[in-house]
Amino acid sequence: ANLPSYFDGLQLAAREVGGLQIQNRGTIAGNICNASPAADSVPPLLALDAIVEIAGAHGSRKLPLSKFIKGNRRTALDPSELVTGLFIPKRQSTSHATFLKLGARRYLVISIAMAAVTIDFDDSNTIQDARVAIGSCSEVACRLHGLEDALKGKSAGNNLAAELKTDMMSHLSPIDDIRADAHYRLNAAAVIIRRALNDLRTGR
Repeated sequence: ANLPSYFDGLQLAAREVGGLQIQNRGTIAGNICNASPAADSVPPLLALDAIVEIAGAHGSRKLPLSKFIKGNRRTALDPSELVTGLFIPKRQSTSHATFLKLGARRYLVISIAMAAVTIDFDDSNTIQDARVAIGSCSEVACRLHGLEDALKGKSAGNNLAAELKTDMMSHLSPIDDIRADAHYRLNAAAVIIRRALNDLRTGR
């Protein structure tokens, strides 16, 4: 679809979900309601400040995606409710986004780590706002607010990847499983974030 550039991260993530059959039949709402720590659409939606619209027997309500997913396979939905929409706040035309994922193979894979980054630049290529989200490294995908704050005010010409510090990822809680151990996931997440930042910097 011909969408604004700040949807690029979500579009890239959509190409990673399952195979072509799932991509053609599945929905983003289904992906977030599944509430898997490795749900591909969640990090880019978090980086877009997505809002979830919910309807049920007692009316409708809206929740930020960050409050909708409560844990592994757990959401804020009551038994009588379902998701009826997703709202993405409109961004300026100079907003850009990307998504990177690491798995054991190229296709049909559950991620080891993934990152989504959305950056709002002004006309002088200075970062006005940044949103960075990590998936598969905690029970619920989450934002790196410390890194986001550090990026604000930086020029696209700077080495943005150098802004990521170890303590900015201290709230992540990756697990050991058959795909990777926790230490590897954290290291992989850091590499992916730095690559994503470099992609957005050089793509300006």
